[in-house]
Amino acid sequence: MRRRSFLIRAGAAVAAIGGGLWLKDHVIWRRPRLTFPEGGTSAWSPFVVADAATPTVRVRIAGREIIALIDSGAQYSVIDRALVEALGLTTFFDMPMVAYGVGGQPQVGRGVTLDVTIGSLSVGALRAAILDLGPIASAEGLGAPLVLGQDLLGEAVLELDMKRRRARFADPGGHVVSPALRQVPVRRSGTALTAEVTVEGAVLRAVVDTGFSSLIALSQGAAETAGLLDGRPETAGSSIVLGGVARARVIEARTVTFGDDLWRGVATPVFADSPLPNYPDALLGMEAFEDREITLDLGRGRLHLSPMMDLTVGQAVTAP
Repeated sequence: MRRRSFLIRAGAAVAAIGGGLWLKDHVIWRRPRLTFPEGGTSAWSPFVVADAATPTVRVRIAGREIIALIDSGAQYSVIDRALVEALGLTTFFDMPMVAYGVGGQPQVGRGVTLDVTIGSLSVGALRAAILDLGPIASAEGLGAPLVLGQDLLGEAVLELDMKRRRARFADPGGHVVSPALRQVPVRRSGTALTAEVTVEGAVLRAVVDTGFSSLIALSQGAAETAGLLDGRPETAGSSIVLGGVARARVIEARTVTFGDDLWRGVATPVFADSPLPNYPDALLGMEAFEDREITLDLGRGRLHLSPMMDLTVGQAVTAP
């Protein structure tokens, strides 16, 4: 199945927290403590799940090695309830929280404090929500019982090398962006990073979501704004989201642009509108960064990309 398709097979799952896990917590979410190796940049960590477009890395918690998804669309880090029980963790939050994923049902859970090692990077006192991640955590799905969200990414610069399929983290204080990368206009929206995109000429703001595998997804309201709900053909699609699998309408957008790049004939999933505050109208996923180098500095609201060189028919075209 082509990666441009939204009907994702389990091993190439759409985001863990389905384009934005929005946790409604009632406590102050303290920042984690990051200890970078000498030089300020961790070693490269290869992606674990071979056929997934989303970045997955090996981490260690309580002496056990597991797979984690790096998800810039998740407001907070999340750990699967079954893993918490298996590890015998006991440092819990007392206050409840409610979590929602795109197309998913709400879950009520608690939080736990974790010490995590990601290659040569040590993360102390990372607070993570305890939730049932469903297929995201299972071997039949992505196999990632831990999601590293915006709370962690706000404290480090994330570098992704999508051609070599690897990731590393850098200390924001001393990080220098490679001159081979160009800056893309983005801005902070709460704890998320958003970018301006156009869909058939309609200007929209999309959450930059490393946990979402396709190019773009729209809420129904955003799809209406872009003129996609004009009676054109649509197909049924599905994605793995918080706690299960969600259905979606998939409609072809004639053009999508992001920065200087243009895509034609984009299969675009459309998800239902939500009354929840801060729910995204659009998601910009990993297909936009295929075979490119990315530097995501969530804390300072910056995004740098290598230029897209492959001018393939049906793929993105970079303007001169």
